[in-house]
Amino acid sequence: MRVILESKVRKKPSLPIEAEAIIPRNFLKGTDLVVFEGNKERTLSELFWIFVEGTAVSPENIEVVLKGDTSRIKRVGEYMDTGTILIEGDIGMHCGNFMSGGTIEIRGSADAWLGREMRGGTIVCRGNAGHYCATGYRGEKKGMQGGTVEVFGNAGDFCAEYLAGGTVHIHGHTGDFPGVEMRGGELLIEGDATRPCGNMKNGSCVILGTVHDLLPTFEKSGTHLLPERNLEMDVYTGDVANRGKGTMMVASRALRR
Repeated sequence: MRVILESKVRKKPSLPIEAEAIIPRNFLKGTDLVVFEGNKERTLSELFWIFVEGTAVSPENIEVVLKGDTSRIKRVGEYMDTGTILIEGDIGMHCGNFMSGGTIEIRGSADAWLGREMRGGTIVCRGNAGHYCATGYRGEKKGMQGGTVEVFGNAGDFCAEYLAGGTVHIHGHTGDFPGVEMRGGELLIEGDATRPCGNMKNGSCVILGTVHDLLPTFEKSGTHLLPERNLEMDVYTGDVANRGKGTMMVASRALRR
């Protein structure tokens, strides 16, 4: 079953749409779902042209496709546990909050808090991701705990903050403090990073680009060869300021102090 939601032209396009109802499971009961445009309750049909192709008896066989101007739509895929969401353009904040299963593909860019406190499933973002990608919300001691977030562009500041499990793969650059407060999981940054993994306790971070301002509380413990990339990596343990036992590997040619 394929549910296509094509955004209508709105009188106030800058108003955010709170759309946590948009998950595959909810469409088993039809398309009569409620979202909020600003502080006004709206039905999906007020904001989207809706097209349904085929039928499904279980949510894992449902694909939801968002088309048109979707950059101000927030919380799509919140608590999603199965099925597929395809976003053909950009998406707003908090996409994939608390997701535990299924797949979200974003063909454009994502705003802040992509994959916040994710538990499982897969998020693929073909463009850039905003600040706080794959993190926990303010006051939480754990961020993402499972699943995979893959960003083919760049990610903003505090990417993978409080990462506790799962895999975060950034093909481009990250902003300030990627992997800060890491508790577990895997973070791979193919581009550059600034002040990575501050206060790290556990987990692993691999940085293939240039590292700016490596914190002095990481202790070099050796080198490691990545044969698939023909790169020698400097291996660090830390953050020792937090009695951390995490592992950070940085391309030997890339370190900049």
